[in-house]
Amino acid sequence: MTSVPSRRAPQVAGPNLVNIEVMRNRSELFRAVCSKLISGTEKQCKGMQNGDNMRLGQRVKDIQFMKAELEQRLGDILVEIEELVALQNRVTKGLEACKEPLRVTNLCLEERCLLFAPMPETLKNSKNNTVEQFAGAAAVISSDAKIKVKPLRLVFQDEPARHTHTGAGSEGEIRGPVHRQLLFAVTPMEWEKMSDVNLAKADKQKDGSASLRALVDSILEQTSGDMQKQVQATTEAFQLNIQEIRSAKSQMEDELAKILPELNSQQRIRDDLLGSITENQDALNLARSRLALRHQRPAKEQCHDQAQSHLLSEVQQLAAHIRILREAVVRSEEKQRLLVRSQRELQENIRMKAHSLYIDEVVCSQLRELVVIHGF
Repeated sequence: MTSVPSRRAPQVAGPNLVNIEVMRNRSELFRAVCSKLISGTEKQCKGMQNGDNMRLGQRVKDIQFMKAELEQRLGDILVEIEELVALQNRVTKGLEACKEPLRVTNLCLEERCLLFAPMPETLKNSKNNTVEQFAGAAAVISSDAKIKVKPLRLVFQDEPARHTHTGAGSEGEIRGPVHRQLLFAVTPMEWEKMSDVNLAKADKQKDGSASLRALVDSILEQTSGDMQKQVQATTEAFQLNIQEIRSAKSQMEDELAKILPELNSQQRIRDDLLGSITENQDALNLARSRLALRHQRPAKEQCHDQAQSHLLSEVQQLAAHIRILREAVVRSEEKQRLLVRSQRELQENIRMKAHSLYIDEVVCSQLRELVVIHGF
């Protein structure tokens, strides 16, 4: 019997093709998944980068806008500070301009106080008030100038924050967690709020400075005008006072010229009265002597005759005349004392008026020539 060969292929040792094919299929599937993952990741990264770029660009625009606003405020503040410094220099010059008029006024007051005479209206109070106003304005300006530096400091303090925020997009990813924590310690809303506060402070300081400058300008103009008016009024008062002193001095001199002859006349009258008293006293002594002699007559001859009556009447009349004349002498002496007192008062007043006229017309006029009030 012939043997029939088997159809089963001979078994040869080698790799399992089925497993290899399965592994290959899985590898292809994994590659497809990875490609899809890579594609999706790239899309997401590009989307995130585009979003970050948009947000960073907007952030940069916001920062640039805020920076421009702050720089504008900074420029306005610097200009305002320069104007305040110029205004403070004006006030300082105004204070210096007040020193000489005040010194001259005090000298005039001192010269007039030595006279113990009534004074006209002076500049002392107005000049002191003016100096106080300037000093107050200077103090306010000095204080306000210090306040005006604060917005400038705030602006400079805000500069590093802006630069820090500007560099956050490029350096934030390469720095550590601690730096990122410090970097983002202030939220954008807080940063914007602080910037708005700085802008508001700068605007407030600028408005306050403008108001202050307007106030000080008005004070300077008003003070200059008041001082010029006061100087003019004082000059007119001096001229009027000089005229009054001249008139009073002239009247006193006229009255003194009348008193001197009257005093001499009164002296002559007194001398005449004394002479008349002497004559009447001699006549009285004569009459009394005659009466005494008539009393020496014999008793039978001592009758009250007409001669005796006339002698007694003569004695009474002469005594009355002497009494009246003595009273007139007393009144004459009183008149002389009054006239002498008036003469001395007039002479003293004339001397004082002459001295006062010299002070007002010569000394004060020469001193006041140095007073020149200009606009501050």
